[in-house]
Amino acid sequence: MCRMSVEELPEYLPEYAERVLEVAELIPPGRVMTYGDVAEWLGEGGPRQVGRVMALYGGAVPWWRVVRADGTLLPGHEQRALGHYREESTPLKEAARSAEGHLPKIDMRRARWDGTAARG
Repeated sequence: MCRMSVEELPEYLPEYAERVLEVAELIPPGRVMTYGDVAEWLGEGGPRQVGRVMALYGGAVPWWRVVRADGTLLPGHEQRALGHYREESTPLKEAARSAEGHLPKIDMRRARWDGTAARG
């Protein structure tokens, strides 16, 4: 995950990137949206485009709230993400033992946010 802070963001961001980051900021603590959910909410792009934006610019927003559809933690950032999930009481479920140890997954059924409250 890019470790850019808001202050370090380029003065000009592509419009799509700005929109993706705005959606990430709308997701309430303890809830998540998938990359595909964000693209669908915006009505453009797809999971890969959202993932690319998050990889390049996501460090300035709550990146841990935009996740893979299967609930696995972001590779290489599992422990940082897990700390955020525990702090925010994001619903988790146990996962099988892996090379990284015994890492939980996000309970997508309980944690997924559809963004309806933000559309107001």
